[in-house]
Amino acid sequence: MTIRPGAPMPDSLRHLMRARQHPARAVACPHCGAAAHRPCVLRKSGRILPAPHPQRVSDWAQTVACCPACQVTPTVPCHEDGRARLTVHHRRYQEAEETAA
Repeated sequence: MTIRPGAPMPDSLRHLMRARQHPARAVACPHCGAAAHRPCVLRKSGRILPAPHPQRVSDWAQTVACCPACQVTPTVPCHEDGRARLTVHHRRYQEAEETAA
């Protein structure tokens, strides 16, 4: 079997190989502009961060989990008293981590 560097990789294998990474890296980072599946970086120095930015984790949790606190479905932002929150509820983070596991 020959190994070709440009050969496409099935999504199932790609997911297993990225299992060591934080699942929030599946979405783009709104803070630093890192593309999906790329690490977050500091905007000024370009240094790679070991963990994703909090806003990226919040966006990831919003896309994959329902929120038990405000009863919204995935992709719908959490709300409090009718106003959209900038981040998601803590319980939604927990739901997203359980879904990813």
